[in-house]
Amino acid sequence: MATPLRIKRQRLFSPWLFAAPGLLVTGTFVLYPFVSTLVNSLTDRRTLLPGHFVGLANFRELLHDDMFWTGLRNSSLYVLGVVPALVVLPLLLALLVQKNIPGITFFRSAFYTPVVASIVVVGLIWVWLLDERGLVNSLLETVGIGRVGFLSDQWLLLLSAMAVTVWKGLGYYMIIYLAALANVPRELHEAAAVDGAGPVRRFLSVTVPAVRSTMVLVAALSSVAAFKVFSEVYLMAGPSGGPAGEDTTLVMLVQRTGTGLTGRVGYASALSVVVFAVTVVLMLLVLRADRREET
Repeated sequence: MATPLRIKRQRLFSPWLFAAPGLLVTGTFVLYPFVSTLVNSLTDRRTLLPGHFVGLANFRELLHDDMFWTGLRNSSLYVLGVVPALVVLPLLLALLVQKNIPGITFFRSAFYTPVVASIVVVGLIWVWLLDERGLVNSLLETVGIGRVGFLSDQWLLLLSAMAVTVWKGLGYYMIIYLAALANVPRELHEAAAVDGAGPVRRFLSVTVPAVRSTMVLVAALSSVAAFKVFSEVYLMAGPSGGPAGEDTTLVMLVQRTGTGLTGRVGYASALSVVVFAVTVVLMLLVLRADRREET
């Protein structure tokens, strides 16, 4: 028969035993890398050398690094170009496919397919389409426009990568909006229609206010993802990047700086800390803007 002391111990330790696997995974793959990055950012460690403590020297160097400012500019432009599209377009797409009509399941699946496709496969397909001798340029040349350097021009490369990000993310955020739209009372639309509101007016006065919290969530998620973009730009620009590295984003700069036999792990860790700090600021700005709208 269990004693009161034994029962008390079981109640104390049993929850920790259930949480132990999750805590172990989180500690190994999240907390330890995070703390290790913070420590390395204060050293001059390289790939094969342990390094020495240098304090904030890496962060001071960032302020005078032209590539850092280029990466920060490109990452910021990426956020400004991608986030508005991923907030509005998936909502419009969700409105188109939310009605239960024959065949609508096929279109929902078709729109969601890019989400589950490998980013490597998606990137290679778009490179094939936008290459100088690719399908898009062949069509442009056929109609007399001429070939366009989608992958060789700095700004066109960034715009092309943004288009890939938006195309791949449409289905994911569409599903989120579909869940939100399902909770909008139909009576609100019917009342607005009785008052003479047209489709556009009902969208602005009923749908948008009803899913505003979901729009904030989508803005926050897409902002963080866009600022940390890597795969799309890397695959479309190639490992060496575009001309003079002008296409570089912050995460690409982390990869190029911290890898290889002579990689500057300490400096790359400082870049990673800056990326983390900026993403936190982005989240706070989005949440603050949402609170201002509520008041």
